[in-house]
Amino acid sequence: MNQLVASFPKNKFEEVRVQINEFKGYDLVDLRVYTTLKEGEEKIPTGKGLAINVSHFLELKKAILKTETVLRENHLIDE
Repeated sequence: MNQLVASFPKNKFEEVRVQINEFKGYDLVDLRVYTTLKEGEEKIPTGKGLAINVSHFLELKKAILKTETVLRENHLIDE
Protein backbone atom coordinates (compact mmCIF):
# COMPACT_ATOMS: atom_id res chain seq x y z
CA MET A 1 0.00 0.00 0.00
CA ASN A 2 1.32 3.42 -0.95
CA GLN A 3 -1.14 6.15 -0.04
CA LEU A 4 -0.73 9.88 0.44
CA VAL A 5 -2.75 10.86 3.52
CA ALA A 6 -1.94 14.57 3.85
CA SER A 7 0.54 17.26 2.87
CA PHE A 8 1.26 20.79 4.01
CA PRO A 9 3.83 23.46 3.16
CA LYS A 10 6.99 23.62 5.23
CA ASN A 11 8.34 26.70 3.48
CA LYS A 12 8.45 28.27 0.02
CA PHE A 13 10.33 25.35 -1.53
CA GLU A 14 9.41 22.34 0.61
CA GLU A 15 6.34 20.44 1.78
CA VAL A 16 5.75 17.72 4.35
CA ARG A 17 3.89 14.63 3.18
CA VAL A 18 2.27 12.06 5.43
CA GLN A 19 2.03 8.72 3.69
CA ILE A 20 1.40 5.07 4.37
CA ASN A 21 3.99 3.06 2.46
CA GLU A 22 5.24 -0.47 2.17
CA PHE A 23 9.02 -0.93 2.22
CA LYS A 24 10.79 -4.30 2.20
CA GLY A 25 7.60 -6.01 3.37
CA TYR A 26 6.93 -3.55 6.23
CA ASP A 27 3.97 -1.18 6.42
CA LEU A 28 5.20 2.27 7.46
CA VAL A 29 3.85 5.66 8.39
CA ASP A 30 6.18 8.06 6.59
CA LEU A 31 6.45 11.78 7.35
CA ARG A 32 8.85 13.12 4.75
CA VAL A 33 10.06 16.48 3.46
CA TYR A 34 9.72 16.88 -0.31
CA THR A 35 11.49 19.60 -2.28
CA THR A 36 11.92 20.86 -5.81
CA LEU A 37 15.38 21.20 -7.31
CA LYS A 38 14.15 23.67 -9.94
CA GLU A 39 11.00 25.77 -9.94
CA GLY A 40 8.16 24.10 -11.80
CA GLU A 41 9.54 20.58 -11.40
CA GLU A 42 7.82 17.80 -9.50
CA LYS A 43 8.71 17.56 -5.82
CA ILE A 44 11.07 14.76 -4.80
CA PRO A 45 11.60 13.13 -1.39
CA THR A 46 14.57 14.14 0.73
CA GLY A 47 16.34 12.21 3.46
CA LYS A 48 14.64 14.45 6.00
CA GLY A 49 11.78 12.66 7.66
CA LEU A 50 10.58 9.86 9.83
CA ALA A 51 9.36 6.41 8.84
CA ILE A 52 7.95 4.18 11.56
CA ASN A 53 6.32 0.78 11.52
CA VAL A 54 2.54 1.11 11.68
CA SER A 55 2.63 -0.82 14.95
CA HIS A 56 4.11 2.32 16.56
CA PHE A 57 1.54 4.72 15.13
CA LEU A 58 -0.59 4.99 18.28
CA GLU A 59 2.52 5.83 20.33
CA LEU A 60 3.40 8.56 17.85
CA LYS A 61 -0.17 9.87 17.99
CA LYS A 62 -0.04 10.05 21.82
CA ALA A 63 3.28 11.92 21.64
CA ILE A 64 1.87 14.44 19.16
CA LEU A 65 -1.25 15.01 21.28
CA LYS A 66 0.95 15.50 24.36
CA THR A 67 3.07 17.97 22.38
CA GLU A 68 -0.09 19.89 21.45
CA THR A 69 -1.03 20.17 25.13
CA VAL A 70 2.41 21.49 26.05
CA LEU A 71 2.34 24.01 23.17
CA ARG A 72 -1.07 25.29 24.30
CA GLU A 73 -0.01 25.49 27.96
CA ASN A 74 2.97 27.60 26.91
CA HIS A 75 0.83 29.77 24.59
CA LEU A 76 2.86 28.77 21.55
CA ILE A 77 -0.26 27.93 19.53
CA ASP A 78 -3.85 29.14 19.61
CA GLU A 79 -7.27 27.69 18.88
